[in-house]
Amino acid sequence: MTSDKKSIFKKVLIVDDAAFIRAMLKKLIEDNGFLVAGEAENGEEAMKLYKSVQPELVIMDITMPLMDGLEATKRIRQIDPDAKIVIISARGEKPMVVKAIEAGAQDFIVKPFEVPRVLKTLNKFR
Repeated sequence: MTSDKKSIFKKVLIVDDAAFIRAMLKKLIEDNGFLVAGEAENGEEAMKLYKSVQPELVIMDITMPLMDGLEATKRIRQIDPDAKIVIISARGEKPMVVKAIEAGAQDFIVKPFEVPRVLKTLNKFR
């Protein structure tokens, strides 16, 4: 990574099995100076895309087919221990948040998400 970070768009990978959530997040992310480097609808796709697009941030749901977000978070962190992953899920009860953090997530956003909350999280990773 170059030292001129401010002029470089941060690449974000969006992972959610719901197309409308991916579309909402994509618009929000792009409207705020980030670049959506890819979209995946399950954890398996997320792992493959992570390797190829090398995002600086992953925003990932938990409940998805084939591989859930917790397992995908663990596996991505095995590939890249410095991976920045934010879980965004309707399953916001405390034990699930703890599991997400233990899996390697840096933050947890509860759905339905509020735009200011997502922006605050994005800005932490600028």
